[in-house]
Amino acid sequence: MKRNNIRIVILLAVLSLAGILAIQIVWVTRTYNQQEKEFNDRVHIALNTVNKKIQTIRKDSSYIHNPIEQISPSSFIVKMNDTLHPYILETLLEQEFTDNNLSREFEYGIYDCFTDSIVFGGKVSLDNKNDRQASGNIQKLKWEQDGHYFGVYFPNKTGDIMSKMKLWIFLSAILLLVVLFFAYALSVILKQKKLSEIKTDFINNMTHELKTPISTIALSSSVLMSKNIINEPDRLHRYAEIIHNENIRLKNQVDKVLQIAYLDKDEISLNDEEIDVHQIINGAVNALEINLQTKQGSLEYFLNAQNSTIKADKVHITNILYNIIDNAIKYSDKPKIEVTTRNTNSSLIISIKDNGKGIVKSNLDSIFEKFYRVPTGNVHDVKGFGLGLYYVKKMVDAHHGKITVKSELEKG
Repeated sequence: MKRNNIRIVILLAVLSLAGILAIQIVWVTRTYNQQEKEFNDRVHIALNTVNKKIQTIRKDSSYIHNPIEQISPSSFIVKMNDTLHPYILETLLEQEFTDNNLSREFEYGIYDCFTDSIVFGGKVSLDNKNDRQASGNIQKLKWEQDGHYFGVYFPNKTGDIMSKMKLWIFLSAILLLVVLFFAYALSVILKQKKLSEIKTDFINNMTHELKTPISTIALSSSVLMSKNIINEPDRLHRYAEIIHNENIRLKNQVDKVLQIAYLDKDEISLNDEEIDVHQIINGAVNALEINLQTKQGSLEYFLNAQNSTIKADKVHITNILYNIIDNAIKYSDKPKIEVTTRNTNSSLIISIKDNGKGIVKSNLDSIFEKFYRVPTGNVHDVKGFGLGLYYVKKMVDAHHGKITVKSELEKG
């Protein structure tokens, strides 16, 4: 499947799932609001009945328009200018809340009409009638003379409503699992797609890297097989040298692949010794001097570290610096490279700066991955396997070091 087709399929799948999720959220919200409205309606009915029964008991014929007021999502007050006894009120509330299938737990308070201060309060659990708490001194209150109103609070209102939405919650949980599974499957697909592209790119690069020296060797060999070549010693030497150089090139390419296979087995064995990093840097630069001159480049040292000695594997540290400086040369038109060292606390920091093509921020996290090469479209003017920086990262980690990269496009 083509890359654009895969993107379209993934986009449509994400949009479809997002639409289903949005619809589910809307329906759950509407269901909750409907359940809350039904709860509030039942509370109004129960409290209105309690109010009428109190008036009947007190033989009070006065009428207050809309006596019930909801002052918060879980709190209600009943306006009445009558005397209340807590035991009577609590009994009526229990009876009506049970009949109307309301919350099994509630708190109530009796307030003085003139001062709006609470004179008695209680917490009731219908599931455990022994679990009750009360505040106020019932013996000292003048129930036959004072005017009161009462309020009710439901501490577990949300939980009670949610308990009636078990089916919706179950379906939402299933949908959430589907979304998580889809996200995981999508992540796996994208990783496999990326790995497939990287491997394809690696095979193409490797084929080119191996095919070129093989073709050169084949051509040179055919020349050497000529009967008259023995009479041209200079030409014979030149073609023999070409075969020798191309053979070394082939060996280096194969060694790179074998080296990565060795690293992937986690069989890294370091031969640690005391080494001078400044000497290693000089050695790596000398080995790349011809490449640097070919591209008319320059390299400056700022070796400021007072203590440049570390305990590490000399071969691998040399390869690390060689790979990074080689990249700086390859990806710059006229390389201008700066190598700086400095000490900080107990660490030695080596910084390598170039004026190359740079890397966009979105690709920085991937450059140390195996086979990864920064996308350049159909232009591949710099050949490679995408193994150099992978090796660098592996070996830095093996030495318990740290490597970071900062870059901007066209700024090196």
